[in-house]
Amino acid sequence: MRVTFLGTSGAVPTTQRNTSALFVNRDGDRLLFDCGEGTQRQMMRFGTGFAVDHVFVTHLHGDHVLGIPGLIQTFDFNDREAPLAIHAPSGTRGQIEDLVHAGGNDPAFPVRVHQIGPGDTVLDRSEYEISAFRTDHRTQSVGYALVEDDRKGRFDRETAENDLGLPPGPEYSKLHRGEAVEHEGRTIEPEEVVGPPRPGRRLVYTGDTRPTDSVVDAAAGADLLVHDATFAGDRDDRARETAHSTAREAASIADQADAKRLALTHISTRYAGDHTPIEREAREHFDGEAWVPDDGERLEVPFPDADEDEK
Repeated sequence: MRVTFLGTSGAVPTTQRNTSALFVNRDGDRLLFDCGEGTQRQMMRFGTGFAVDHVFVTHLHGDHVLGIPGLIQTFDFNDREAPLAIHAPSGTRGQIEDLVHAGGNDPAFPVRVHQIGPGDTVLDRSEYEISAFRTDHRTQSVGYALVEDDRKGRFDRETAENDLGLPPGPEYSKLHRGEAVEHEGRTIEPEEVVGPPRPGRRLVYTGDTRPTDSVVDAAAGADLLVHDATFAGDRDDRARETAHSTAREAASIADQADAKRLALTHISTRYAGDHTPIEREAREHFDGEAWVPDDGERLEVPFPDADEDEK
């Protein structure tokens, strides 16, 4: 799973940061979370490509959706034929459709707008699902959690070959699939050579939000939590007034959720020249890895047991 931070600025772009957009390539499935103005240029600039089938909108403030008209028209100019699904909070269908058709543009490909709410399974795939959870902002808003299914347990080849006398062959695949096999007059059960299921990965993207228990629940054990950290603690009052989080609050959420990594995004322009106060504050309140990603930064999200696989 590869994550590309396309836009990490809050409210308005700066010379270094564009407005909100996160691109996720999950084993060939290309997913876009939020679409601030200029996102299509960021996609070209950072080489993600345009093969996106799903856009997940957290809320309809301009810095999260004003890139939709440009992206739609770019798709059109590229002769796109595949349908595009846009997922957005309940009650926003009309506004999203207005953005899709901005400037009188009628896409030559199907665009389907799906309204969703907290607790909904937004996308259900054979190996993962994306669900929506409640966030606390000044408008109808949701966050998204991409959660992979458990993977098969490790196959113990040494036990199979040396202890059970089963040579390599198709029986290994059958056992790994959970099927018993017959060998030299005895039945070998899968649990004799296959370990317990291994967890998949969990990626959580909050969009704009105050710290809230629903994010803690959604981010439980997350391999990567991408959380609003618009301000440092010196602007706590402003964070409350605008329904955003401080770096300390984002770190507290990550700590409560036992997340492994915390990416701090939606950074206020007041930190355009120096975002170290955001990073420093988060690291003081979270023992895991916490940082402010740059636009264009790419991150491979490893499996939870990746260290064991390397042994």
